Amino acid sequence: MSLTRVALAGSTGSIGTQALDVIEAEADRFELSAIGATGRQPEVIIEQARRYRPSVVAISDPEAAQSIAAELPGVEVRGGADAMASLALEADVVVNGVVGFAGLSVTLATLEAGRRLALANKESLIAAGPVVQVARRTPGAELVPVDSEHGAIHQCLRATDNRNRVSRLLLTASGGPFRGRTADDLANVTIENALAHPTWSMGPKITIDSSTLMNKGLEVIEAHELFGTPAGDAGYGIGFEDIDVVVHPQSIVHSMVEFTDASTIAQLSTPDMRLPIGYALAWPDRISTPFGRIDWTNLGRLDFEPPDLEAFPCLALAYAAGRSGGTAPAWISAANEVAVDAFLNGQIAWREIASVIAATLDRHDGAPATDADAVIDADSQARRIAHEELNSFASVVR
Repeated sequence: MSLTRVALAGSTGSIGTQALDVIEAEADRFELSAIGATGRQPEVIIEQARRYRPSVVAISDPEAAQSIAAELPGVEVRGGADAMASLALEADVVVNGVVGFAGLSVTLATLEAGRRLALANKESLIAAGPVVQVARRTPGAELVPVDSEHGAIHQCLRATDNRNRVSRLLLTASGGPFRGRTADDLANVTIENALAHPTWSMGPKITIDSSTLMNKGLEVIEAHELFGTPAGDAGYGIGFEDIDVVVHPQSIVHSMVEFTDASTIAQLSTPDMRLPIGYALAWPDRISTPFGRIDWTNLGRLDFEPPDLEAFPCLALAYAAGRSGGTAPAWISAANEVAVDAFLNGQIAWREIASVIAATLDRHDGAPATDADAVIDADSQARRIAHEELNSFASVVR
């Protein structure tokens, strides 16, 4: 069996390093052909290149690319804003583990090249859903989600060949570090509190998103784009009213699909992102390494409860943006990135993340997401307004 060539955008991040674990564990199936990163951790990407020997290294920062190239003789090092997007032509599967809106170019380049996209960068699909849907129709293009929740739904949907038999999608949420707390309880949480996730080890941005439930809200929009909106044969006719969120603190059930006969199919494993990464790399097959195996004799209990929308208003904001459509998802994604960054920098309190996002969405202009330029413009406009709201809000509360 020939090796599947894998390109890894965002190789130094949480998804990237875990993807390298999968590739190393399945060395008889996968070959790392290219890696890419921003260049902020040059020593890490140099070590990765020396260890895994990709033929191409892509660095977003041109200056960092030059210094990295000097350390990697014989390796093609590409530098510049489009460097990571160029990896689409170097592999059979591209893992997009870039954080935030910056991953859009990798998503579009991979699909437009007719490659399989293992998508961990939810922001690009959320912000540019209509544009990504067009790219998904490229002959040969495939999109397999790497999120544990959407990877779970992808697996559950294999239970039927009749797309009309899918009734409801249920996304599970761990509840983050503040599950069970009231809005008043959350007035004085610290950055350290918010970064202390009880079940998952993730990067700081997504960990904060999990603490506010914005991560789950963005996943609702993502689920609608992946499985609800028709894209070739990918649509299931699922609306936002058919996508529910349920809090499940053990993070064993990663999501569920309910069918028209009320049967519910769930995907279970212990929390390990290497499982959905391996699933996306091997699709339509599976890997043989048992990441996330459950010890059923010691599993104990599985609990489920509804989310508290008063304590965690970001979830409701995401539903509203998704229903508005157009560039509203791009606005909420951008505003959230600005607000989370402000919180991590100590500019605002945790509860004010939602306030900044809500104030920004109140100024959404209703523009459609007609093409990539429109999405990029919407992202830029939303960030500018979010900063205005952030500065105005901070001047009042500080």
